[in-house]
Amino acid sequence: MSHQWSPNNEGIPTESHGQYISAIYRHMQIAISAELAPYRIGSGQYIFLMAIAFGQPITQKALSEKLLIDKTTTAKAISKLEAEGYVRREVDTSDNRYQLLYLTEAGRDVVPKVQEALARVKNKTRKGINDEEYDLVVNLLKIVLHNLTEQEQE
Repeated sequence: MSHQWSPNNEGIPTESHGQYISAIYRHMQIAISAELAPYRIGSGQYIFLMAIAFGQPITQKALSEKLLIDKTTTAKAISKLEAEGYVRREVDTSDNRYQLLYLTEAGRDVVPKVQEALARVKNKTRKGINDEEYDLVVNLLKIVLHNLTEQEQE
């Protein structure tokens, strides 16, 4: 990607990490969508499926908070997963205002397939990057995210 959008103080064009993050996100969503198409799980739903799988039972609100995703997006994703038969809701007996999310049998069966699909995409992204470099990239992205979410909370 050779887009150079803004000059620095000396008038020399500089690259933005944001443009790369955006492009990587779009391309990963395309790859993930293709991998998950046989299971009727969109690139916007798998993250919810996996979070439920490894955190059930969980409320929709807790899921939104855990994933840093707004409640409306979470509700739509859960509804789609529920319609596909992967997720079920049960009233929280300790607080009737909330519903707990669980995987169905079909949901439990599809999780390993989703994990394999995600691993294929991840392996594609890691080509030519050793473990130390990959860990550095992930840690730097965590810092960027923290910096942005910290500003939102101020």
